[in-house]
Amino acid sequence: MKRGKRWKQASTLVEKGRIYELNEALRLLGEFPTAKFDESVDIAVRLGVDPRHADQMVRGTVVLPNGTGKSVRVLVLTKGEKVKEAEEAGADMVGSDEYIQKIQEGWTDVDVIIATPDMMGQVGKLGRILGPRGLMPNPKVGTVTMDVGKAVREAKAGRVEYRVDKAGNIHCPVGRRSFSSEALAENIRSILKELQRAKPSAAKGSYMQSCHISTTMGPSIKVDALKVVKA
Repeated sequence: MKRGKRWKQASTLVEKGRIYELNEALRLLGEFPTAKFDESVDIAVRLGVDPRHADQMVRGTVVLPNGTGKSVRVLVLTKGEKVKEAEEAGADMVGSDEYIQKIQEGWTDVDVIIATPDMMGQVGKLGRILGPRGLMPNPKVGTVTMDVGKAVREAKAGRVEYRVDKAGNIHCPVGRRSFSSEALAENIRSILKELQRAKPSAAKGSYMQSCHISTTMGPSIKVDALKVVKA
């Protein structure tokens, strides 16, 4: 794989094979050459689970205390009195049939879709469009709910969804390069502690097997996740 000049410069700062404490890793990340945009900072955690078994699936949401640094466009699919509740909570778009029709025609210019249970008969038909884009409302992650006000506020505040992939990995955004180290540390602690809380009872052996943080244009830094969780 071809690597850019900035990546190569940053990689010389990372000691190969070393596991860094979180604060040390964030200080190192701050020394990486900067890009021409505000890079995303992401976390990747390898879990000791087999997601082929339903009782080892790890999935949920967590509200980052300092947000993601991204402006989130929220659509609420609902009718009646819930329309006003969604609008007052700050939803960017609120409606029902008109948005169902737009999505059927291929429109997906939105980051989060929240729906009330009475809309799921229609929304369920959009699975082939919304599912691959990660936009399908789901009660397990709080996007199918009657409490649309709370759901909208959490989405706007920086709620992120996590879901283990086929290889047992979790990938999540934790903020932006412009965030302070303290803000990034708070967000990372929130995610790791939530993952620990969500540990399936069927998971055996080592659970958090490895953890890395990285920027959009930079190399990853291995972090001692267990020490973060126990702190």
